[in-house]
Amino acid sequence: MKLSRKTVLLSSVTAAFAVVGGGAVIAEATADREDEPEGDEPVEETTADPVGELLASMSLEDKVGQLFMVYVHGESADTDDPDAVASNRERLGADNGAAFVAAYRPGGVIYFDWANGLTDPEQIARLSNGLQDASAVPLLIATDQEYGSVVRIGEPATQFPGAMPLGATRDTGAAEEAARIAGSELRAMGLNHNFAPDADVNVDPGNPVIGVRSFGSDPDLVADFAAAQVRGYQAGGVAVSAKHFPGHGDTSTDSHVGLPVITHTAEEWEAVDAPPFKAAIAAGTDMVMSAHLQFPALDDSLKPATLSPPILTGLLRERLGFTGVVVTDALDMQGVRTEFGDDRVPVLALLAGADLLLMPPDFPLAHQAVLDAVGSGELTEERIDESVRRILTLKHSRGIVDTPEVDEGAAAGAVGTDANRAAAQDIADRSITLLANDGTLPLASGSVLVTGWGENTTRILASALSANGFQAEAHVTGDEPDADAIASATAAAAGRDLVVVATRNVRAGSPQADLVAALLEGAAPVVTAAVGTPYDAAHLPGANASLAAYSYAAPSLAALAKVIAGAVEPTGTLPVDVPGASGDVLYPFGHGLGYR
Repeated sequence: MKLSRKTVLLSSVTAAFAVVGGGAVIAEATADREDEPEGDEPVEETTADPVGELLASMSLEDKVGQLFMVYVHGESADTDDPDAVASNRERLGADNGAAFVAAYRPGGVIYFDWANGLTDPEQIARLSNGLQDASAVPLLIATDQEYGSVVRIGEPATQFPGAMPLGATRDTGAAEEAARIAGSELRAMGLNHNFAPDADVNVDPGNPVIGVRSFGSDPDLVADFAAAQVRGYQAGGVAVSAKHFPGHGDTSTDSHVGLPVITHTAEEWEAVDAPPFKAAIAAGTDMVMSAHLQFPALDDSLKPATLSPPILTGLLRERLGFTGVVVTDALDMQGVRTEFGDDRVPVLALLAGADLLLMPPDFPLAHQAVLDAVGSGELTEERIDESVRRILTLKHSRGIVDTPEVDEGAAAGAVGTDANRAAAQDIADRSITLLANDGTLPLASGSVLVTGWGENTTRILASALSANGFQAEAHVTGDEPDADAIASATAAAAGRDLVVVATRNVRAGSPQADLVAALLEGAAPVVTAAVGTPYDAAHLPGANASLAAYSYAAPSLAALAKVIAGAVEPTGTLPVDVPGASGDVLYPFGHGLGYR
């Protein structure tokens, strides 16, 4: 029988790893040797370096493939959907995920809802198994499931409120348990890696890319929560990536569309940005993700951190002692493409100290560029081996080589269970923060108009209020209401007992502020509810009550309704300072009112 390449690469190495990693297997092997007839040749000891054996069996092309993680289009590994096939051919040079991983042997695949569907746990598990079956070396299968504002897998997966709401609870045990549950659900669907937690300290209220993805503005709080989630995700069965090194919390530029500059001094980095990464490393994070940003105090060459040897090697590897996998942020983001071409970025990232190259915009170009760099001597094969060894070690340590596939039939029963949903709701209930209240809240019953940001948000919140005994109606104004929308909302507010305005990312001069101001001229009391960052409150003066939910996930909206009705006491406290319009602190870190 002719052995497949996958069998040749993995059979002896997986057995070796089982002996090294499992006492029961060692005992069984010992018993077998004791039963051997006298005179037989002694059993040769199994290698204690399964990763090294696998690495030695790989060609240069095999090894370079392991350095990449890409996304594929299609809801199945062998999709023949014409649109998916066309997209895969354009970006990857193959028809579908199965053909791609068989041809190029990448280190991993990352899922997105818009590329892979991700609505049915069994479908997701089947996609994962199909990709693993096609791959010579088991894949890292990842996604960005931070929860809150960054969610790739929606219902029926349990929807947690996200990082900043967790910070508002001050309960690191809840953060660890949320991550454990989330990790177990991901693993049941065949994912074995999550690009979380976010270890950024959000000290800039205007930060357009982090915000509620951060646990807060206090380095110690963020450090404690990041470490808790590292432990939780790993306990749930998935590898983790703390991000975005060396820190993305103090910038007004989104690295998806530009190149941010962090102006912290080296001392400020040590005090503000470093603690969460140190804590995540101490907790055993599998990966650290680099940021596409300039940090002049750490590298005066002004190369993006992803391409910076002083930051990735000098700081992360040598000073902080990180020995795991360094993964780049997505290489199709503008922040890393402003100065160098798509053929140079992968090579420069490897030279800087990165191991895993995430989502190059043109995979065949990037793959060939790395091979060419080895051929020219710019990169050595020994340097490639260093990164591949780290990636393979991670796959072994998380059980991915030993058990790459999952039970498709069991996925649905493991995802979105009643117990998991109850845990998410409990966190949401304890995160809601009451910033201001003139006695309007709680309100036990009455007619309520829900308006403001988000058609789905206002609809879900109105439904939740109705479930708490109110006669609630949603009135859509759009995210940036014009004069007609504002006039329509004020007319709909007439005769109501309460108006609840959902807000998100309110800035000075925002039409959302105009909507609140117009509603305050009516007779009904007005409650503002920030479903993003709590900084909205600075631009919405005069509200009868102000709430911060930090999230528009369904559990957070349900919790808002319960707090408004008095069914749940508001116990959340601010994990950030909320500055006033003049730059002073309007509501300090730790602020939070109650009803008693």
